[in-house]
Amino acid sequence: MAILQLNDFQVHTLKPLNIEVKDEVICLSGPSGSGKSLLLRAIADLITHSGEARLDGKKCSKTNPVQWRKWVGFLPAESAWWMDKVGDHFSNKNHSYIEEMKLPADCLNWEVVRCSTGEKQRLAIARLLAQQPKVLLLDEPTASLDANSVAAVEQLIKNYSRDNQAPVIWVSHDEKQIQRLNNRVYRISENEISEAEL
Repeated sequence: MAILQLNDFQVHTLKPLNIEVKDEVICLSGPSGSGKSLLLRAIADLITHSGEARLDGKKCSKTNPVQWRKWVGFLPAESAWWMDKVGDHFSNKNHSYIEEMKLPADCLNWEVVRCSTGEKQRLAIARLLAQQPKVLLLDEPTASLDANSVAAVEQLIKNYSRDNQAPVIWVSHDEKQIQRLNNRVYRISENEISEAEL
């Protein structure tokens, strides 16, 4: 079981956060611009922060950033695509998540420019999971998806967390989704992150 710990962890104007996340899906919500995405980027060691993040006792500050980002997988709200073909973005042969995202097997041969926003989002999720990170940080992963795709992603992420005993922090504005994911909920208000009632 992977354990993510944040100790006096602080980014931008947010107040220090102390939290331990095990094999569960934690939802993070709050108004636009409150710092949700910044927090995820800081945990992934992509931007400057103070305090300490630990994964299974290993300190982020003492870990090579490239290694840390392999362990701590971050999915931004808008995925990046830097090569022409979809398949060029998958570095290993683990393509099972593509099927679970309700995408055809031949999508690896697609040109990225022909993909819709929703297809890119589902492909980005499959790409991230194929790397088998120990922790998932998901920034509104279903915001551009239809209801069937939302259900598929929610089930897939819950299964991944359970099967890999992986902590998940999921940013969502959708109160119904937060209820469905239903482990713990943290909300940002006036620069403070606190656990909330479901």
